[in-house]
Amino acid sequence: MRDILEFDRRKKLRTQLNIAPLIDVVFLLLIFFMLSSQFIARPGIRVSLPRASTAEPHPGEDIIVSITEGGSLYLDGEEITLESLPAKLKAKVAESEEKTVIVRADEKINLGLAVKVMDIAREANAQGLVISTEMEQRNAEAL
Repeated sequence: MRDILEFDRRKKLRTQLNIAPLIDVVFLLLIFFMLSSQFIARPGIRVSLPRASTAEPHPGEDIIVSITEGGSLYLDGEEITLESLPAKLKAKVAESEEKTVIVRADEKINLGLAVKVMDIAREANAQGLVISTEMEQRNAEAL
């Protein structure tokens, strides 16, 4: 009889899973990832493109020369000077497959600067020259 009571007592003993340490570990991991992550807003090149009703998207990866309103030049996101543009552009065109240069010029820049950049692109043996614009939104009534 004693063996039966002892067997019943063993049956009643249940193990419980304590999840408090698990929650602590998850919370510590959350804090670690929050502190080790970097939330840096990378500044972009601010260019207000002119609008055109005949604008079309241009597929493919090309070489992009951006001209800001202040006259700053950027070659594929890297700021450069007008004097260093020919050499760097020539090197980029030589290693590019499509050899197309896209000029993203602000609509308020001096036209002479844009013409100089296009002339430098032609001297760098660019096979295609594209002037970037934004698509003009048409009114629903006009369609």
